[in-house]
Parts: sequence; C-alpha cells; structure tokens
Amino acid sequence: MMNYVESYEAATGKAAPAEADKLAPLFQAIATGQLLPPRGQQAVDAGLTAHSLNDPRENRPVYQYYQWILKNCLVDQPPREIGAQLIGMAFTSANIFKTDLPQPLTLNPWQVPAMLDYPTKTQQAILIENNGVFIWLHYRHPDWPLINQAGNDFNDKYLLLLQQLVRRGLRLAYLGDLDSEGIRIIDRLYQAVPELVLADLLAIQTPQNVANWLVRFGKQSSKRTKRLAVQTPVLQTELESIITFKKFVEQEQLIAVYEQLIPRWLDNN
Repeated sequence: MMNYVESYEAATGKAAPAEADKLAPLFQAIATGQLLPPRGQQAVDAGLTAHSLNDPRENRPVYQYYQWILKNCLVDQPPREIGAQLIGMAFTSANIFKTDLPQPLTLNPWQVPAMLDYPTKTQQAILIENNGVFIWLHYRHPDWPLINQAGNDFNDKYLLLLQQLVRRGLRLAYLGDLDSEGIRIIDRLYQAVPELVLADLLAIQTPQNVANWLVRFGKQSSKRTKRLAVQTPVLQTELESIITFKKFVEQEQLIAVYEQLIPRWLDNN
C-alpha cells in the first residue's frame, strides 16, 4: 500500500495537512476501484466536514492534498463514485409517482404542470435537503419514497408541485443539516409552503433528536452556529440548541441514524 503522505511531502517539499492520515483508507478504496458514495459522504466517513473534498474554501490544505494525490498518485484510477449532481431546475424524487420510469425521476419546469394531478404511489415521503444524501439513501434503499430539496433551490415550479402534492395528502418528514443555515432553509420552506404539517415535517428531526445529535455527533464551529432569523417557534428552539452548544451536525454523519428512523416513520403512519 502506497504511503501517500510520504509521496506528497517528498514531491512537494510541504508538510501534509494534519488530517492527511484520515484520507488513506479513501485513497486505498479509490486505488482498488471500489464504488464510493457521493463525495460529501466520503469526506464525512473520513472524519472531515462534508465539503472538504469538493470546496477549497472549506479546508484548503486538505482539498489541495486530496487533489494532488488524485492527480499524481491515482491518475490511472480515478474515483468510481455515485454522482450527486442532480438537475436543479425543478423537482427530483424517487418512488413518489406511479410510473415505470427508472428512479430517481427529475422533472423540468415544462413537465411540472402535467404532474400536478399525476397519480402518486405513496402517502408519505422523506424530504431531504442535500443532493448527496438523497442519492446515497436512494442507492442504499431504492424503494424508499424520497424528495430532493437541493438546499436553497426554492424555484417556483418546485414549490408549486410540492404544494400540490401536500394538498393531495402527501405527508412529508424533513431531514437537513443541523447548522444555522440548515435550520433557516427548513424555515423558509415551511413559510413558502404553509400547507406543510409541521408535526410531520419534524417527526424525525425533532427538537429532542436535534439536541441529542448535537451532543453525540456535533462539531465545533462559530461560523456555522450563528444566530439567524427564523420565524417558526419550534425551529427557533432547534436553532437555539445549535447556538448554545456551538456545534453543528451534517446530514452525512447521520446516515446510520436515518436508516433506523426513516423506516419506522414510513411503517408506523
């Protein structure tokens, strides 16, 4: 097995970042051609934050080290990873509509009007903030009813279709990052689609679970735990926990927890 840290330091004359050893198992998986989850999940599984491997602003030394290893040590074996790039123009879901089309299904704005009354196959679904978590859960559980929120992508067609599905009786439970911005995203969604039932929306991501996850999995950050404007009282409570602990939790850290709680919610309602 190659010593990636030694190779990097010998070739560049620079010290590898402190977190470099955490990436050794990932590099070995890449070198042996293993199929990997989306890159954000790879980062969290390595003990880093979700954007460390795809955004130089998150952790520049780690990002530069990761890129150097790919370009110089693994050039003949690029990563085999499940891509998280989903079309963000309108609406991406899995197992919501009655169709034989392969899942997940991504609808563009021109298709949305025709889908407003299209038959559905479920009365419950999980609404997921993060592209990578959505596609990773779908890959692991291809029969689960999932809807991709795609972060701040609150385009009109997406909201129109989501609103209509809720009016037709679709119950939605929400899962997102537990940081200040993540709480603000769900608050914005709830304000934009007032038909959403808050008790369902927070059936899994309850204030009690949020506090528990912050204690068990939280990472320190002043940047991601700032006080932001949130209108919904119960979400203010969740934000207050994030501010008090000065910790955040990313969705990718909670995959194992989700895999326990999601089927319970889907089965018991």
